[in-house]
Amino acid sequence: MTEIKAMSMRDIGAVKQLFSAVFSAEPWNDDWSDDIQLHSYISEYMSNGNSLTFGLFMNGELTGASLGCIKHWWEGTEYNIGEFFVKTSEQGQGLGSAFLSMIEEELIARGIRRIFLQTNRNLPAFGFYRKNGYELLQDHVSLVKNL
Repeated sequence: MTEIKAMSMRDIGAVKQLFSAVFSAEPWNDDWSDDIQLHSYISEYMSNGNSLTFGLFMNGELTGASLGCIKHWWEGTEYNIGEFFVKTSEQGQGLGSAFLSMIEEELIARGIRRIFLQTNRNLPAFGFYRKNGYELLQDHVSLVKNL
């Protein structure tokens, strides 16, 4: 059985474990071995007043998650996804697309009509989101300055 549930800080251990396993593997190869840094990062998504984390469960096991927040924008309320991931062994089977669809249904039920996210063009996630109907914002630019 596959189901989606809203998650809270009481679920942070399972989210951290899955997040670290997914993003420590190809193609990301991120080093999340510093548990304090990992805990802080995940907490930033899950513990704010506007946080909204969804978990995807298969037979009671956390298999995917979407970490984000609700943003009130002049065009309407949106769900801003910061991290979206599915267990590595379950990727490429349509589960991520099904999870996104379930999230969209849940958001519509909550009166939220837009999802915003950012990703890198050179990672598989870019093609995944494009395949699922996400459009490029032609005038949007992301900037960063290393200090």
